[in-house]
This record gives sequence, structure tokens and C-alpha cells, in this order.
Amino acid sequence: MKPSSTGSTPAAPLEQPDEVYRESLTDMQYAVTRLKHTEPSFTGAYWNHWDKGQYDCICCKTPLFHSDHKFDAGCGWPSYFKALSDGVIKEVADHSHGMIRTEIVCGQCNAHLGHVFNDGPAPTGLRYCVNSASVRFESE
Repeated sequence: MKPSSTGSTPAAPLEQPDEVYRESLTDMQYAVTRLKHTEPSFTGAYWNHWDKGQYDCICCKTPLFHSDHKFDAGCGWPSYFKALSDGVIKEVADHSHGMIRTEIVCGQCNAHLGHVFNDGPAPTGLRYCVNSASVRFESE
């Protein structure tokens, strides 16, 4: 699956030492973004959030998604049909838990965001399934 968005690529990757993340993130944010955990469905701040604005990486503030690309997938996690621009999301093969999936991480700091699936709406057919704990919302 390839992101079907347009725009500029973020700057060179930037990762902080682990202690910076441990001090600046909540326990859930750290578990999701740095340890690749998943928050329980229907519990995150943004699964049913419909305000206009942008969703940025909780770790490095890179803009990732826009509310215009958000849709209700019924899965209990925020879902988007495309990233804000090319390069902001990286895809990684994920063979954990006996499944074959495509993990999505922040293109800037490698924070785990969630997974992308081929069951989303037009025009991309993609569903970026994102943990609320991995993003922060900036209102327009």
C-alpha cells in the first residue's frame, strides 16, 4: 500500500533518546508510539472526534492527517483515507500476532501510529487505522 497523498517530504528523521519520550508522553502514549501497543477500541480521544483541523504526531508534532480525510470505519479507532502529504507516513511489514499487516509509523520520528488496510473509501481505498494516543489535534 502506498500513501496516495501529495505534498512535501518531511525533514530527515528525528528520534529522541528514550528518556525524552518517557518524560514527555503519558504511559499510554509511550506504550503506543514507542512500544507498538494498541489502545483499546472505542476508548481513545479521537475515535469519534469530528472537529475541523489537523492531527499531528504526538512525539514530534509532524502534521500527519487532516479531518477532511477522516471517516467512520466503525472500528473504534480514528480512520483516514489518506495522509496529509507524501513521506509523513512510512509503511513497515508487520507479522506480529500471527497476522500479516502493514504498520504505519511517523516518517519523521518512527512513532508507531497504527496500521493501514485496503478496505477504505474512495478515492484511495485505504484505511489508515490510527491510535488516538499517537496523535494530537490542532483545531482550524
